[in-house]
Amino acid sequence: MWTEMELCELTPEAEIQNRLGLFRDKMAREGVNFSIILGNTDLFYLSGTTQKAVLVVPLESAPLLFVEKNPDRAQRESPLPVIPIRRDKDAGDILHEKEILHGKGGMELDILPVSTYERYRQILGFDSFTDISPLIRESRMVKSDFEIRQIKRAGEIMDAVFSRTPQVLREGMREIDVEAELAAEGRRRGHQGLLRMRGFNQEMMCLYVISGQAGAVPTCVNAAIAGVGVTAAIPHGSSFRTIRRDQPVLLDYGAGYNGYITDETRTFVIGSLNEKFAKAHEVAREILDETAAFAREGTETSELFERARSRAKSAKLDEYFMGYGGGQVGFLGHGVGLEINELPVITPRHPQILTEGMILAIEPKFVFPGEGSIGIEADFIVRREGLERVTKTPLDLVRL
Repeated sequence: MWTEMELCELTPEAEIQNRLGLFRDKMAREGVNFSIILGNTDLFYLSGTTQKAVLVVPLESAPLLFVEKNPDRAQRESPLPVIPIRRDKDAGDILHEKEILHGKGGMELDILPVSTYERYRQILGFDSFTDISPLIRESRMVKSDFEIRQIKRAGEIMDAVFSRTPQVLREGMREIDVEAELAAEGRRRGHQGLLRMRGFNQEMMCLYVISGQAGAVPTCVNAAIAGVGVTAAIPHGSSFRTIRRDQPVLLDYGAGYNGYITDETRTFVIGSLNEKFAKAHEVAREILDETAAFAREGTETSELFERARSRAKSAKLDEYFMGYGGGQVGFLGHGVGLEINELPVITPRHPQILTEGMILAIEPKFVFPGEGSIGIEADFIVRREGLERVTKTPLDLVRL
């Protein structure tokens, strides 16, 4: 049955053990004796499954994967031994029997609801918890060969969607209709259907089609360009706006395969762009090309941001770089992986040395108030000698 369903490649046991070893090293560094993992993304990273489960990682003994629903499927998906439970309290009883609850415990305090945290404090009868989310995110920052292979598969879906766009995009179509056609293309090619983004109230769609003035409307999303959307309940994304000639149309697409995400943007135009938009796109392309030529293992992320900002300033576009006014964001790019906002962040505020295996989404964009926005985003794998593109689709402005 499972073969007929053509599920993606399961995470190998060696991969899981390497991840657990890396995470334990960071636990030891911070004096954490055991960790309780509940978040879907972290659970998948460290166990290979996202069934309803609790993963307990002791510093000095084997991990325990407690699964409430569905243990049979979890055992197929994860290389770790599964301990079936009827309720989460059963996990607490077993942990007490094994005398694992001592010293300093760790939980994902950046994403756990207070009620869940308090429930586990009661179940475990333990109060000394620290936030291990930074340790997990740091562990996930450098990708293995297995992970890079999954991301490249997501990149193939992305290439197919961008290549299909010129056949779909037409004057008079609504943004949301273009999105529907292209999102369907991605799903047919194996897109997993959603993107994960870390943080409270952080929500992200798979595909944003943003045209003309809709690209200049700021919103709550921590992004330079997010569109208007179709409702105040979800105030970003494609809208009912009609696509017109001689206006930039941005496609910001997150392809997802086997949990792993790519995040890129291309600009299209039906007709031609005015000089302001054409110049801004040219500068965005120059920033990407210069970043790709300069960055490599050992480069500091803050330097990438400063070089890009300097290039925007020399073109007299710094006022519009990465947003405008209150909608301006303070980063040039971010890591991608199991979540769309992974480390490192390309910003002057949190300098980080690039390491081979990191995957970066670099997104120089410009927003002109009342007129629209334009830009490019491309994903790169950090290598010792430079940056390697994840996808193959050209970064050029596409004129239709």
